[in-house]
Amino acid sequence: MSATIKQLRAFVTVAATRSLADASAELHISQPALSIAIRNLEEIVGGPLFNREGRQLTLTPEGERFAARATQLLRNWDRSIEEMQRHFTLERGHLTLAAIPAFALNRLPPLLAEFHHRHPQVDLALEDIVMEQVIQAVRNGRAEIGLTFRPDDLAGLEFTPLEKGEFHAVLPSDHPLAKRRQLQWADLATQPFVAMNHGSAVRRWTDQAFADSGGEVRLLCEAYQLSTIGQLVKVGMGVSAMPSLCAPQMEEFGLRSIPLTAPAVTPQLGVIFRSLGGLSAPAQAFLKLLQDSAG
Repeated sequence: MSATIKQLRAFVTVAATRSLADASAELHISQPALSIAIRNLEEIVGGPLFNREGRQLTLTPEGERFAARATQLLRNWDRSIEEMQRHFTLERGHLTLAAIPAFALNRLPPLLAEFHHRHPQVDLALEDIVMEQVIQAVRNGRAEIGLTFRPDDLAGLEFTPLEKGEFHAVLPSDHPLAKRRQLQWADLATQPFVAMNHGSAVRRWTDQAFADSGGEVRLLCEAYQLSTIGQLVKVGMGVSAMPSLCAPQMEEFGLRSIPLTAPAVTPQLGVIFRSLGGLSAPAQAFLKLLQDSAG
């Protein structure tokens, strides 16, 4: 049988006041209940903690040694409870996010600024990494929340959608197709194409779209970052296609970003987190902010 926090608190209070009456008033319990708590504790530890001769209670030698340890135990307990309360009320905490670079660059900064404004005591850490690494970071617990497109394999993960995107063609501003309001995938099949690396989700989507359109892509080169692809298009290496999430960044590069149709490619952008274990209070608050911002 183990001692309870209530028994330890009763003992420490009696040890400090040397009076059952004063201790019962401080603890807001009756003297009989306090006496029972002390006797039960003495049975657990194996011997008397107080000398009960005379009017005033005094500690036995064993009681003196135990009082110091019990006091420190209670301090640690109270600090631990206070620490957890601060975490749940977002007065303290930590949140690690993993996000695909396009979201980290184009959407995340104002959201992080708003979250920090609301909860300035919560420490934030961000990994801006490719989609496959975002999924892995959440699966192995390195990040609590991942911001990415919906994975094909959701084993062990939950996905909360935020928005449905589309794909845009990315062209130099002086390209012959740059004045069009919409393009089809077949239009790009005639052009030198700069693609994402083989094995990435974006590459799978673009390859499938070209196959569905009946065109055969003229692959010029591939890269691992969409921003790198944008720069390659900018210097005239070819054209590309990427999620519309990247449109603001491509336009900053001076490129044209034009919606692609036939076939429509509409990947879902959202939040992933592990199915088991639940989310911390900071993670829940940030998820709600994301959902509110997405309408």
